[in-house]
Amino acid sequence: MKKYLLLIFCFPLLVQGQQDSLVLKPDSQLVAKDTVIASYYAKKFEGRRCASGERFHQNKLTAAHKSLAFGTWVRVTNLSNDSVVVVKINDRLPPKSKRGIDLTYAAAKQLNFIRKGLTRVTVEIIPPPVVIEEKEKKD
Repeated sequence: MKKYLLLIFCFPLLVQGQQDSLVLKPDSQLVAKDTVIASYYAKKFEGRRCASGERFHQNKLTAAHKSLAFGTWVRVTNLSNDSVVVVKINDRLPPKSKRGIDLTYAAAKQLNFIRKGLTRVTVEIIPPPVVIEEKEKKD
């Protein structure tokens, strides 16, 4: 009985600890890497609010995803040319969308698929990037 109570109380903590590194897919499989079709936002969305509350800017490296938590960082690799970009999830795709990820214009440009409009990509969850600030030297 005590073992079951411990499991009941610890399970939410275990799931919460894995939340940043795993994705819950509709078929209930946890994955850290997926292959999907990518598209990019139209220019008409510039300045509008995303589902996360942030404003959309096509020159930033952000993306929309169906299920990943807002603030999750992902590495997106274009399978047709091996271009790579790192983006932050800040918007939501409709659940019935045929696309797996919707990127900003800047991200799509780095992946070199502007002319095609759609491309097959891998989406891999990564830890948040670390920003190292240089301190000014005092002479």
